Amino acid sequence: MGGDPLAIKLQDVRLKLGGRDVLRGITLDVPYGDSLGVIGPNGAGKTTLYRMIMGLGLPDSGVVEVLGHRMPDPRPRGRIGYMPQDEALYPDLTVRENLNFFGQVFGMDARRRRRRIDEILALVDLPDRADDRVRELSGGMRRRASLAVAILHEPDLVILDEPTVGVDPELRAAFWDYFLKMNSQGTTIIVSTHHLDEASRCSRVALLRYGEVLACEPAQALLARTGAPDVESAFLQLARRRA
Repeated sequence: MGGDPLAIKLQDVRLKLGGRDVLRGITLDVPYGDSLGVIGPNGAGKTTLYRMIMGLGLPDSGVVEVLGHRMPDPRPRGRIGYMPQDEALYPDLTVRENLNFFGQVFGMDARRRRRRIDEILALVDLPDRADDRVRELSGGMRRRASLAVAILHEPDLVILDEPTVGVDPELRAAFWDYFLKMNSQGTTIIVSTHHLDEASRCSRVALLRYGEVLACEPAQALLARTGAPDVESAFLQLARRRA
């Protein structure tokens, strides 16, 4: 970690695509071990921002530093876990084969892969479907398998883009228990969600709209500052102020 307490440091990050401002001067700090819930409508810039953090894109201007490295830089990538909205899985491989393959990509030795694969399959409630091909699974099951891949290698930073879409409430609660356990053990977590009650469980909530951060603070502080009864109302109130 070095002497910098920040896992992620974004300073005036700007990006224009197709003549449209996608990221409009985003400045955001995420300390090591923090959990950040990101809320924003489709087109707010969430996925583009995540790509910048992972070093898969270069901003037009501004600074992106992740795990002590200025991005884009390949060195932090093995310490990052990413669950995209679209499942990044091989459909003709089984769930176990996918996990074994990605474990090798992450540099995990065979013993560690076996241990972690069994743990993760139990977490995402897929041990009975481990040897089924991914293309044979339901949408919710594929989401679970995608999450398993993202956290298999016990990364320092986990970015989860709508991780609980299509997941039943009981398993959603189990996921969040595990996210918060990882967080308590020092893993930095960024999660975007349309379930605002989920975002409120994070250390801080970032409200993103049209490539701008409207607010970034603990949910209770946000509600106290705006006088809103819930996070959704606070978001709408701040959006109207910027309109």
